[in-house]
Amino acid sequence: MAKPWVHAESSARKFGGSPEDYIEIHNLMDSSKGTIADSRHRALTHNAWFLSVILERIFGVTITNSEGRKISVREIGEQHVLEDYRMRYIPSAQDYLQEIELKKWMISGAGAPPSFAKLNRVRSIKKEFSFD
Repeated sequence: MAKPWVHAESSARKFGGSPEDYIEIHNLMDSSKGTIADSRHRALTHNAWFLSVILERIFGVTITNSEGRKISVREIGEQHVLEDYRMRYIPSAQDYLQEIELKKWMISGAGAPPSFAKLNRVRSIKKEFSFD
């Protein structure tokens, strides 16, 4: 599965109703593609913590589809993740996070994250060519 609409169609087949009933959930789950355009985007939204805490806080514990059926938001999210992982597993947040190399800036603000360092380089260049 690759696109939110494909997941929404799959949800409609499994839970009833129409894809439009589910598209907002699947759009949110794949919105992290805007941060990084490869499968690492899944670290933010394709984990058990996101499904049970964040997704339910945003959409509620259930939604009511167009057929009037109450559907578990967590189950919709679980289906999405399982489809993306060949129906094999739902990773934990720890599964992703333990793969990240710990850097000094993550611990206590020593140094700077890459985005901050890049921003400072841009500021230096602008200052260097400023005619103020």
